[in-house]
Amino acid sequence: MEKDIKKNEIENKNREKAFEIQNVSFSYDLVNNVLNDVSFDIYENEYVCIIGHNGSGKSTISKVLVGLLKPHQGNLKIFGETISYLNFFHLRTNVGIIFQNPDSQFIGLSAKDDIAFGLENRKINPSVMDDIIESASEVVDIKELLDKDSSSLSGGQKQRVAIASVLATNPRIIIFDESTSMLDPRGKMELKKIMLDLKNKANKTVISITHDMDEVLNADRVIVFKKGQIIRTGKPSEIFTDEEFLASSALDFPFILKLSKELKSKNVNVNFTINKEQLLDQICKKK
Repeated sequence: MEKDIKKNEIENKNREKAFEIQNVSFSYDLVNNVLNDVSFDIYENEYVCIIGHNGSGKSTISKVLVGLLKPHQGNLKIFGETISYLNFFHLRTNVGIIFQNPDSQFIGLSAKDDIAFGLENRKINPSVMDDIIESASEVVDIKELLDKDSSSLSGGQKQRVAIASVLATNPRIIIFDESTSMLDPRGKMELKKIMLDLKNKANKTVISITHDMDEVLNADRVIVFKKGQIIRTGKPSEIFTDEEFLASSALDFPFILKLSKELKSKNVNVNFTINKEQLLDQICKKK
């Protein structure tokens, strides 16, 4: 773990820190810590996945990051500024979140109304509001949905509207809290592409709290939680090719690794890889 951390520190030393989580602890009952002295950094324009079993603390840390929970110990910095009740607006303007259930995020009768709601709360001038809504809707390809009744939209469409609502307020950091878990396979695929586009095209910092191990392969870095503590951090290629660690942590394998293991069990001699193209190339060479 220390080797992984040092390697990532060297790679990120010239990048601005989006989040600095310093010695954070939290307990719901003031007795048992759900988070226990947690520290990590997330850098600007980085795509980070936070994983772990139920009860590991990953959902609690997401609520701390967006200010829904206040840590009992430790500090939270956003772009170098320590967050407190005196400057909470700094968090609100820089961080947006997409929740698990698309239905819980709708307020307006139409997609356009819903995007406008957040802008109205920010007291955005009505004369520029339509342009902002159109721009945000283009990013997630929902222009044709703007005037539709929100109840008629699919789960994937609702999640895209929720993302547009967040993008309209222009945060530098976007957090996805189990946002693919209630979507069908097509909706999941669309959302994963949007996450990558937000990082690569919109230059956002993307943080995803997820159970979807196939999504994790897209990340720049993975943070693994267990019993309220970080037990490993590193690139997906480092985490998911360490079979001993995966077994000891009881983490699920991404599909590409399951396929590699199944091929090995059928006496097809392929290397353990998370790269689909590499695996296909190996299979073709065996023919």
